[in-house]
Amino acid sequence: MKHILAKLLFLTILSVPFFSNASSPTKDGEFYQITVYHFTNSAQQSIIEQYLKDAYLPALQRQQIKSIGVFTNIANDTSANKRLYVIYPIKSLQQVTELADKLEKDKLYQSNGKTYLDADYKNPPYSRIEKILLRAFPLAPFLNLPILTGPKSERVYELRSYESATEKIHQNKVQMFNEGGEIDLFKQLNFNAIFYASVIAGSHIPNLMYMTSFENKADRDAHWKSFGESPIWNKMKSLPEYQNNVSKNEQSFLRATEYSNW
Repeated sequence: MKHILAKLLFLTILSVPFFSNASSPTKDGEFYQITVYHFTNSAQQSIIEQYLKDAYLPALQRQQIKSIGVFTNIANDTSANKRLYVIYPIKSLQQVTELADKLEKDKLYQSNGKTYLDADYKNPPYSRIEKILLRAFPLAPFLNLPILTGPKSERVYELRSYESATEKIHQNKVQMFNEGGEIDLFKQLNFNAIFYASVIAGSHIPNLMYMTSFENKADRDAHWKSFGESPIWNKMKSLPEYQNNVSKNEQSFLRATEYSNW
């Protein structure tokens, strides 16, 4: 059943004209998968993190998926709906459909992940799992790991989601990032952006997501202050063609786990 559902997802995405070459390898850019684990307590978090560290990440690396970011939400400190994020690049959507089958055949993965995989229904290790598939922007086709030198415990990773009212308006915002110059401005201001991508499967389409990174919270605030004061940005955002192209902006502030590759 899982294999059939994966193929249906694959065929559904391929039916969207803008992503007609979505199964192609990385020559035109890569894809990203974001998995969000929603949980409520420290016992669940412990099981999820043990599974990720000892079973899931090593299994992905055996499948040549090497660069994997794992993050806790800074809001976990006070929120009842706690979240943990796993983000990694993939070569093609075909790789997504094949991964579950390969994990089922990976005996080391099954053994090391047993506590998580065989959890009792009365004590699940999470509330829900959310998965998001994305395709990299044309002018940012590949993931870039950040250049950060400060303590890992102080670094701030900011994941942003920009929703648009319609698919056409979403494409306008994507164009604003690419040919419009927003990506270039982030580069000039040294935002240490890791990826920019359009969501092709998820619960908030149409939207795009991108991730920036900073040495600490003060560094993050200083960068966004410089962005807001930039003459380039203020000219860009006032152009008639870019009005009202974002209907909702969500931000998640994340900390990298000690076993994260990023």
